[in-house]
Amino acid sequence: MSARARRYAYGPYHDGPDPLAPPFDLRSALDRIGEDVMAGSSPRAALRELLRRGMENRRGLDELSREIWERRSRLQRDNRLDGTLREVRELLDRALNAERDTLGRDDGEDARFRELQLEALPQDTGGAVRELAEYDWRSSEAREAYGQIRDLLGREMLDQRFQGMKQAMQSATPEDVERVRQMLHDLNQLLAAHARGENTEQQFGEFMAGHGEFFPENPRTTEELIDLLAQRAAAAQRMLNSMSPEQRAELTELAQQAFGDPRLAQAMSQLDAQLRGLRPGEDWSGRGRFRGDNPMGMGEATRAMEQLGQLDQLAEQLSQSYPGARMEDIDLDALEGTLGPRARVDARALAELERELQRQGLFERAADGSLQLSPKALRRLGESALRSAVDTARGRTGQRDTRRAGAAGEPTGATKPWAFGDTESWDVSRTLTNAQLRHAAGDDRRLDVTDVEIVETEQRSRAAVALCVDTSWSMVQDGRWVPMKRTALALHQLISTRFRGDALELVTFGRHARQVELVELVGLEGAWEQGTNLHHALLLAGRHLRRHPDATPVVLVVTDGEPTAHLEEDGDSYFDYPPSPDTVRATLAEVDQLSRLHASVTIFRLGEDPRLARFVDLLARRCGGRVVAPTLDGLGAEVVADYLGRRATRR
Repeated sequence: MSARARRYAYGPYHDGPDPLAPPFDLRSALDRIGEDVMAGSSPRAALRELLRRGMENRRGLDELSREIWERRSRLQRDNRLDGTLREVRELLDRALNAERDTLGRDDGEDARFRELQLEALPQDTGGAVRELAEYDWRSSEAREAYGQIRDLLGREMLDQRFQGMKQAMQSATPEDVERVRQMLHDLNQLLAAHARGENTEQQFGEFMAGHGEFFPENPRTTEELIDLLAQRAAAAQRMLNSMSPEQRAELTELAQQAFGDPRLAQAMSQLDAQLRGLRPGEDWSGRGRFRGDNPMGMGEATRAMEQLGQLDQLAEQLSQSYPGARMEDIDLDALEGTLGPRARVDARALAELERELQRQGLFERAADGSLQLSPKALRRLGESALRSAVDTARGRTGQRDTRRAGAAGEPTGATKPWAFGDTESWDVSRTLTNAQLRHAAGDDRRLDVTDVEIVETEQRSRAAVALCVDTSWSMVQDGRWVPMKRTALALHQLISTRFRGDALELVTFGRHARQVELVELVGLEGAWEQGTNLHHALLLAGRHLRRHPDATPVVLVVTDGEPTAHLEEDGDSYFDYPPSPDTVRATLAEVDQLSRLHASVTIFRLGEDPRLARFVDLLARRCGGRVVAPTLDGLGAEVVADYLGRRATRR
């Protein structure tokens, strides 16, 4: 072929998602897990939920399972199991009608006697075929139809257990039938020796050398051969279990007429008994309800039962609901054979996502053995929450990106060696000079982390920040639980990466208040608890500010309800609704204490409760603070912007 004729056309992949594309955006996957964890799920449950739902253009386990169950339902809805019985009945009727026509044209006594014989046949198909085994047919057409019954039964019986045998035995000769009988005899001897614990390696080799044509799957050991045969034998038994007792009895009797040699049925019965003993774990007692109009032969019905078993196994694997379930349990070959190559790509991508999330250390074991998000995962969630908050703030106010603008102070003109966690800009000329000096001294590396120098910025004043978040049940009930946690994540990320000298304390308050770590707040589950103890929260906030007397005091409160509880002298929490005068007095007294510390107080009021609005306005006037009524989507942006604003005005 000439170069001119050898032309190639390249274009986008159109047949579904690109199978060569990366499986998923890991950060997006973590964000979705984080959302579920913050909503109250465990990390393990959140990961399972992500795998169930899938992502982007990849189907999740739920969608794959739905397609499996649809395939299973369609298989049972469209087919029926009595195809062989119907076909045998049709051939039998054809043989009897042809024989009666022939006898009707004969006036002899022998013809009348034969007619009486035919009239006395059993009503069931199996009994009639058995009674006619020795009948001397007068009609050649009838003889041929009856012979077809025997051939059909033999081929169907073999087709149940041996792939391709129905076609191979289409025009079976007595010699072909004898070869099958000899194969079954040798197979039963091999399995009997294996069951006795004998070494059957040589016997298996001789068996495959003599009868390998019956096993296109090419099993390599006796165990593989048993697995193959037991799976099909169990499917054949489930097919029989699914039939009516009358149909089952007819098939059992008809099997004796297979190829006109009852020894075949006896050998098959012996084979089934041995396989049941060697593989008792197979499903020998199951059944399926077929209710369609398409009649299947014995071989087709057995394969349908086998397919049902595979579909059930796939459904169980995809459910991941059994103890110790792993994505690696899913049989990708079987899934592809059932739903196509795209299903394999989707399932493999989900497994790779699960492995990558665990490989990157995004989960860790807590002291009690439970799975929780690791600090690395919390940092990534914080980055996403902060980015979202900053983008919302910029979109609303037109502010510059606070990730770059003034976050580290103004340059002093000096440089310093880079240390882990520094976010200031590199001094490129100093960094390259250091690299050249090191290279001149004999070090062949072009650039090393020790060469890096960063621009030194002026030291800004420290801030002591207390973020107090309402964890009463109304926050969960009204959909404010996750936005509250994302706000805490965003503020924690901002302070830990941009203002590492600041001291942040997270305080939750319901009936009681307590200081919590970020990982505890993120995984905190909503609980039915009456009481909004703002008094206790402000008390803990004041203690935090006093531990940092040299820092700018900042108190941020996120709440959706007026105070209904306060801490008494003995440490118990007193609750009452509407708020008692004692609760109001205790809360206002703690606000006065914060005023004496010159703390900047901002209250983020969620919801439209007029009683709450009046109370927080009172608090703000009393301490010189302010009230912000953000939307849930804008809560994080408002808190971050308020923190940055308070910090800037008090430098």
